[in-house]
Amino acid sequence: MNVKAEKNQILLVYDKECPLCDNYCRMVRIREDIGELVLVNARENSEVMAQITQMGLDIDQGMVLQMNGNIFYGSDAIHALAMISSRSTFFNRVNYWMFNSKKLSMILYPLCRFFRNLLLKVLGVKKINNLALKSNQKF
Repeated sequence: MNVKAEKNQILLVYDKECPLCDNYCRMVRIREDIGELVLVNARENSEVMAQITQMGLDIDQGMVLQMNGNIFYGSDAIHALAMISSRSTFFNRVNYWMFNSKKLSMILYPLCRFFRNLLLKVLGVKKINNLALKSNQKF
């Protein structure tokens, strides 16, 4: 899969095998004047995943938002996403309220990641391990 951001496209790279991540990413909406949100499955080969790996970002530890040539990772990604999100649905209003503060994002994101990792461990899902770290296959 050759995913590269086109003009006005914002790439959200996440683990599609994580039910929490998948539901979150499918429900989040951005304002139309910002551009088009494109969801990228981190488990598939793509140009953006190669870039993420080259930057040394562990996709198992945080989602990535690529916008206007900038890469946002983990709590920075969810904060940036909240700042450009639509407030059109209850979910998106709650998302904005939770993550519009950079400080609050830095507190809440690791908590969300902890529960995500716990869920994936219970489900027996293997890590993506894009950095090819030894002994890093299971949550």
